[in-house]
Amino acid sequence: MDSEDFPRLIYLVLLGSVIAGYFLLENRNRLGKTAQQAAIWGLIFLGAIAVAGMWSDIRRGAYPTEAIVRGDTIEVPVAADGHFYLTADINGADVLFVVDTGASDVVLSREDAERVGLDPDSLNYFGTATTANGTVRTASVRLDRFTMGNQTENGLLAVVNGGELDTSLLGMSYLSRFEMTLTSDRLILRR
Repeated sequence: MDSEDFPRLIYLVLLGSVIAGYFLLENRNRLGKTAQQAAIWGLIFLGAIAVAGMWSDIRRGAYPTEAIVRGDTIEVPVAADGHFYLTADINGADVLFVVDTGASDVVLSREDAERVGLDPDSLNYFGTATTANGTVRTASVRLDRFTMGNQTENGLLAVVNGGELDTSLLGMSYLSRFEMTLTSDRLILRR
C-alpha cells in the first residue's frame, strides 16, 4: 500500500459507514428485513466478483475439450494452456500429441515409442534436431498404422526423440497433409 492508497481507504471506510448508518437509521423499525436484504445483495456482489475472476475458466469449460471429427474435418479446441492436443491411435495404442507447427516431423517421446511397440534402446539415433532446449539425437522410424480421426496412414515416417520430451509432437510432415485454419479458440484440419 503506497502513500496515496491509505487516504483512499479511509475515505471509502467513512463513506461506507455513512451509507450503512443511513440505512440502519431509516430502517430501524425493520432491522431484520434490512439485514436480510443486505446479506442477499452482499452475496450477489460476491458472486459477481467470483464469476468475473473465473470467467476465462467458465468460458473454456463451455467448449468441448476433445477433438471433434466430422468426415474429413477435425476440429481441435484450444486447451487451458493455449496449445492444441490431438490423440492418435498408433499400432493400437492411444498417443497424445501437441500440435507443433514448428516441428518438422512427427516426434515420439521415448515413453510413447515404447507404448506403440518400439524399443527406444535398440534404435539408431543418427539424426539430430535443434529444439528450444538445444540439440537432441533422433532415430527415424516407420509407424505401421497411424490413425487420427477418420484418417489412417500406413508406414508413416516419424522420429523418436533421444532426449527428454514430455509430450509427443505432431509436426508439419503430417500436418501439411491438411488444410489448416487457426482461430483464437480452435484449430481446424481439413482434407
